Amino acid sequence: MQGRLYLCATPIGNLEDMTFRGVRVLREVDLIAAEDTRNSIKLLNHFEIKTPMTSYHEYNKIEKARYLIARMQEGKNVALITDAGTPGISDPGEDLVRLAYEAGIEVTSLPGACACVTALTLSGLPTRRFCFEAFLPADKKERQEILEELKTETRTIILYEAPHRLIKTLKDLLIALGDRRITLCRELTKRHETAFATTLQGALEFYETQEPKGECVIVMEGRSRKQMQEEKQQVWAQMELSEHMQLYLEQGMDQKEAMKAVAKDRGIGKRDIYRMLLKR
Repeated sequence: MQGRLYLCATPIGNLEDMTFRGVRVLREVDLIAAEDTRNSIKLLNHFEIKTPMTSYHEYNKIEKARYLIARMQEGKNVALITDAGTPGISDPGEDLVRLAYEAGIEVTSLPGACACVTALTLSGLPTRRFCFEAFLPADKKERQEILEELKTETRTIILYEAPHRLIKTLKDLLIALGDRRITLCRELTKRHETAFATTLQGALEFYETQEPKGECVIVMEGRSRKQMQEEKQQVWAQMELSEHMQLYLEQGMDQKEAMKAVAKDRGIGKRDIYRMLLKR
């Protein structure tokens, strides 16, 4: 009988956030795969967990995944933990999960601490729809492509950033997206936790005089649908009506469909479009 893979969330700062189930599973499994064993040993010692550990991180994720899957195929149960938070969120855990499924191994996830969700609920910004971007890419071209995509993102946006790169990221976001409301969360669940509700411009001005400290989560409002629609209408209004109609006719629409599309673009009624075309 094959073993099982357990994804065990660990505290992102406050050890009291460790769940009873998480402690029990870490004690009962045969092996714990940890992102950094030197960091995780502190957690295990605190909860008196004696289970053997092995490293599983970005630089050995494929080779070590094969090893872990082989152990589970032998009937061993394995728990995966990250340095802090939920495995698979902005770490190589997703690769192990995918390979485990391909090998027919059962996977289960134990709920617990997660910095992006904690920051979102703390932000005061809309929570119904959101997107998680983790860390922006270091590669300049790829970073610019992501920023370009975020320009029209209407959901609340969540990003991670290290303190020494925070100012650069705030500048890049401000230049690419314009000023937006944000809540900048630091040291989540720790003694010096802060949630700074401000704007990109306000945060940049603050941290240009105050040295950023602690891991940061930036929660940023999405683009306003209403504002985007108004901007589109302004663009369409500058185009000749006949040219606007021709745009849709060339896409294969009949005249009735094209008029309906033009009316929607311009925020007016289809009958108004019909009357305006008759006048011409």
